[in-house]
Amino acid sequence: MSAALIPQSKLPALGTTIFTQMSALAQQHNAINLSQGFPDYDGPDYLKARLAFHVAQGANQYAPMTGCAALREAIADKTAERYGWQPDAGAGVTITAGATEALYAAITALVRRGDEVICFDPSYDSYGPAVELAGGVMKRLTLQPPAFRVDWSQFADLLTDNTRLVIVNTPHNPSATSWQAADFEALWQAIGEREIYVLSDEVYEHICFTAQGHASVLAHPQLRQRAVAVYSFGKTYHMTGWRVGYCIAPAAITAELRKVHQYLTFSITTPVQLALADMLRHKPAHWQRLPAFYRAKRDRLVQALAASRFEVLPCEGTYFLLVDYSAVSDLDDVAFSRWLTEHVGVAAIPLSVFCADAFPHKLVRLCFAKQDATLDAAAERLCQL
Repeated sequence: MSAALIPQSKLPALGTTIFTQMSALAQQHNAINLSQGFPDYDGPDYLKARLAFHVAQGANQYAPMTGCAALREAIADKTAERYGWQPDAGAGVTITAGATEALYAAITALVRRGDEVICFDPSYDSYGPAVELAGGVMKRLTLQPPAFRVDWSQFADLLTDNTRLVIVNTPHNPSATSWQAADFEALWQAIGEREIYVLSDEVYEHICFTAQGHASVLAHPQLRQRAVAVYSFGKTYHMTGWRVGYCIAPAAITAELRKVHQYLTFSITTPVQLALADMLRHKPAHWQRLPAFYRAKRDRLVQALAASRFEVLPCEGTYFLLVDYSAVSDLDDVAFSRWLTEHVGVAAIPLSVFCADAFPHKLVRLCFAKQDATLDAAAERLCQL
């Protein structure tokens, strides 16, 4: 008998993520990587200087499990300024290892075996595995292009006595659409009489291009009493490798979420937290200017693709752009993304990988969080098709 033991997988259907696959393929073929969502430019000099300062000052031991007080307080004040409501910095704000950990901790804390969770497809790929590991049952409502709006009658049909959680993502990755206050009110009207929680993934809160601006679950007085809102400093400060996020929730939910968090990561890097607190306090203009910064990049890529055979879909938020390639190829979106990387030298992400059910539309996602020269070079190649 062999001594080796092979564990039975808890997630047998999962392999390496499409983001890792496409980035590796882009590197292999020296392609311009518009697939994985990260900037090819650095974050603010002030933020880097404050990190060096706190390291030199000796702030290099464990932070509190809940997060450094200076950062939690700065977040609470910024939230009040942004959404008109002040969370409890002590009992309602938790610093996490990126937004993904916050999502996982929230799902694990709220979802029990057999509970049903509703999400909107296409959806970010971390939601489903976390629900599955918690023993929950994912129920998906597919949003249809180009508008990707929720059909609230279909949503109501999904609700049962076992519905425990609804996962919202706005601005939405990958569809680049954004909810408005009316959407949150429609959600409240649908679930208000039921014992259902809301997990609102708002990591692109500052990359919203609608006239009304970003609508948050925290701005809805009733929903925020049963919601976890999740945010990402990596998205806001172009520092995805720092892996710092946070979540805001009522005290009772936060207490349960922290029970999971303390055994996942316990605490997040101390000097990074202190540097972020300084950035929030002393350089608010950075996040205030972020919509205009990314709007300019979106518009640059849209204009550069105007002469191509791609149909560009509306982009209300995130740093992603969807394009329809129906006039270019008959390949399915996964095969087309590989062909585009290998033969054209531009890496993209197929939209179908964000869906559990068949998604036959010929759409791929391009990331415009890139330097202007990168966007111009990619567009030049795409316009040759």
